[in-house]
Amino acid sequence: MQPKARVYADPSLDLDEFERLPDSIVLLIFNKVADVRSLGRCSAVSKRFNSLVYLVNDVYLKIDHVVTIDGDCDDPLSPSSPRHRRVFSNFVKLILSTLLKPFHNLRSTNGGNKAIVPQLSHHSPAQVLKNFAHVRNLRIELPAGEVATEEGVLLKWRAEFGSTIQNCVIFGGTRVDRKPVFSEHESPVEDSGSIPDSFYTNGGLKLRVVWTINSLIAASTRHYLLQPIIKDHPTLKSLVLADADGQGTLNMGVEQLKEFREKPLIASAASSRTQVPASNMKLKYSPYLDLPGGMALQGATLVTIKPSSDGSSGTNTNTTESDTFIFGAFEGPFKAAAKSLMKRRTYLLEMNGANHKPDMVKVETEEHQQEQHSNCSDAG
Repeated sequence: MQPKARVYADPSLDLDEFERLPDSIVLLIFNKVADVRSLGRCSAVSKRFNSLVYLVNDVYLKIDHVVTIDGDCDDPLSPSSPRHRRVFSNFVKLILSTLLKPFHNLRSTNGGNKAIVPQLSHHSPAQVLKNFAHVRNLRIELPAGEVATEEGVLLKWRAEFGSTIQNCVIFGGTRVDRKPVFSEHESPVEDSGSIPDSFYTNGGLKLRVVWTINSLIAASTRHYLLQPIIKDHPTLKSLVLADADGQGTLNMGVEQLKEFREKPLIASAASSRTQVPASNMKLKYSPYLDLPGGMALQGATLVTIKPSSDGSSGTNTNTTESDTFIFGAFEGPFKAAAKSLMKRRTYLLEMNGANHKPDMVKVETEEHQQEQHSNCSDAG
């Protein structure tokens, strides 16, 4: 008769191999995780994880729910329409009400079970991030862009802020299509290199002005919302506030964050957003533009914006920096499209910063303005 086999516990199986990793390695892993929701879950695993989660340098906060505002409007393109007034005047309130269930696992750093955000619907992103005291690189993602457009319209913008706007570029088109097959000598749209007269009479210029105004409102509203976050996180070196559908992105780097902390932010009298100063706008337009990948863009437009008070606007150094910002603003086929539009003739507009209204009368080519400056210099 064979003896019965005895089962013994293997002591090596009781060891947690992860516990053998030094804190520095665990922290590197948490930095790769970045997502606040996932970090919150990690903090609930153990006291060790709870003590390390809030030391991360890289944080990603995704806001995945926005309250819908009902209501129709007569003119969806008008910035004064009821829909646009409601969207932008209530944007701050909407963001404060967007944080729902994603962060219910977040726990305080004292090792207790008290949640950091006991009632999430009443807390802002700044309050969700308050326990992350060592954040250097922060990315916040909204569920969708704020600028409403008609179906088929392409609109993207990117803005760089310090205490106020420093650079902004807006790229758009009225329609994206599969590129049709034309013969070698056939052009899909007549293009002389200049903006056609119909652009001014059929609402083309008005539409681009609306795109510009609404994109600036969206950017300056986002910037205003960042005040408490920047104030509570002096370690920040990079901050990005974008949206999931890729419509708009606001960037702040080391120098911009430093300026933000040193100079007072001027709020717009109209609503809770940063006031945009009087600015110079450069518009480049092509009725038809080929895109990589067999696509084509109709009514392709590139608008660049810089404050009028920028004393270096005429220097080669500033021009190079501005071009670098524009070329780095978009990715994929849109980057190639922006480079192509930069070769087009430039048309100049000016915008009054108090009311975000471009001067519709002063629309001239950059070449004409340079010629006027040259004539003035010769006369002197």
